[in-house]
Amino acid sequence: MSDIEAVLFDFGGVLIDSPFEAFERYEQRHGLSPGFIRRLNASNHHDNAWARFERSEISFDAFCDAFETEAQQAGGRLDARELLGSLSGSLRPAMVEALRRCTGRFKTALLTNNFVAAETGAASARADYAEVLGLFDVVIESSVAGIRKPDLGFYRLACEKLSIEAEQAVFLDDLGVNLKPARELGMVTIKVQDLASALAQLEDVLGISLC
Repeated sequence: MSDIEAVLFDFGGVLIDSPFEAFERYEQRHGLSPGFIRRLNASNHHDNAWARFERSEISFDAFCDAFETEAQQAGGRLDARELLGSLSGSLRPAMVEALRRCTGRFKTALLTNNFVAAETGAASARADYAEVLGLFDVVIESSVAGIRKPDLGFYRLACEKLSIEAEQAVFLDDLGVNLKPARELGMVTIKVQDLASALAQLEDVLGISLC
């Protein structure tokens, strides 16, 4: 029988389509080299404009100015407002169903790096996401908490809110850099690349059917 008491989900790239897909489309439209935006965000990833925006340390306008400057320094040009406006992902029905089946049997938490945009508020606050967000026992947003993955404090906050030890949690994320600290704390981790494979792994961990 599983010793897991809680299931922790990332948002973008797990419950909804990856924002990297939107990055790729933007790069194609504007003639940027493939992977330019991901490389930009990976550079000085604790303190660059994107990281500071997700921790609500800078305003929307300040982020746009800083991010566009970073892009120019990296040899490219982009419109930060247009880019952020394109970051709308579709819900993944199979993963949402897995979340539903976890609800009531396990504690659940959403761990998301997000931001507050000038026009729309929190990135996770879209109306079509509301029902899914309501399934979670705990929602932890970087823009509210003031810390973000992969900061260890982000995962410790989740454990504190759920009243669990790290060893009692399984965490799903699409980025290895976010899974590594969770694993170091003792969580079981699942990297979401192929959706079917990730769900099969989660079924094995939890010992229940998720479809």
